[in-house]
Amino acid sequence: MLLNPKLLATLLSVVIAIFTTSFLSFLPEANANILFICFIASFIIAGLLIYFTLDYLVFQEINKMYDTINRLKMKDFGVSRKKLYKNANPLKKLNDELFVYVSKKEQEVNELKRLEKYRREFLANVSHELKTPIFAAQGFVHTLLDGAMDDERVRVKFLTKAAKSLDGLDILVKDLLTLSQMETGDIRMNRERVDVKQITKEVFEQLESKAETKNVSLQIKSPESQVWVKADAQRIGQVITNLVENAIKYGNEDGKVLVVFEDEKKDWRISVKDNGPGIAPEHLSRIFERFYRVDKARSRSDGSSGLGLAIVKHILNAHKTKITVASKPDKGTSFSFKLSKE
Repeated sequence: MLLNPKLLATLLSVVIAIFTTSFLSFLPEANANILFICFIASFIIAGLLIYFTLDYLVFQEINKMYDTINRLKMKDFGVSRKKLYKNANPLKKLNDELFVYVSKKEQEVNELKRLEKYRREFLANVSHELKTPIFAAQGFVHTLLDGAMDDERVRVKFLTKAAKSLDGLDILVKDLLTLSQMETGDIRMNRERVDVKQITKEVFEQLESKAETKNVSLQIKSPESQVWVKADAQRIGQVITNLVENAIKYGNEDGKVLVVFEDEKKDWRISVKDNGPGIAPEHLSRIFERFYRVDKARSRSDGSSGLGLAIVKHILNAHKTKITVASKPDKGTSFSFKLSKE
């Protein structure tokens, strides 16, 4: 039933008039004319008073509150006037609007808290990642300045270590810059027709020495001699390099890294698999986060920036595709993504 001040005033006025007339009917001198006049007078007076009270003191104030909430919704959430919720019952309408508005504000607050937590973690991680190579290089240089420079063997050793620390710092800064540019859209993908299988072969050649160090075999499995896709050759090369290098780095000695190309009608599915120790389930949902490391001590000692998989994710997102990971302890890990055929 629709709720409005006129209807409420009418119903309540009828009830009051009936009660008033019924009460007067018990008086002996009350006749039909008097009762009729009493009913009409009670109805009119009660109707005016109730209508004034409801409309001016209740309904108008509720509607003002409702209009205020609507203006806030239009301003805060970008809701168009046409999409505003409408209901003839002002109390229900106000309650619904308050519930929706408070729920959305609660979501905003929770999102702000999450972003604030992420910001603190990110700043702490950046500070730590920058501090480690800077302090290491600083220590080697100060040691040389304090007198160790006179010993040629120590001088060469310490300068080599300082250079390695600064190289790690350079990698970190470049990766941070790349990630920032991707997020802001400053780096755009130059998508063209490329043979991703040939790119993989070139990556294998670049990483051949690292693979030989751990006696890891690099293999390609493909139904075609060429795998043509529409992609940015440089960025996809960066993706495959990162995934293959991680597979070598964190895989087993005498292990195997396999890049598989699968034909899926409109796309090629590309998977980078290893038979290493795998990744525990509790880490899988976070490995694409900045600076997140499964094995923190080992990862920092190998000179990586901790941003590789985050960059991989952003590159593939820019190609309108996603990367997935499947892993079982002691069974190996597989990273997969799709690229459109060309």
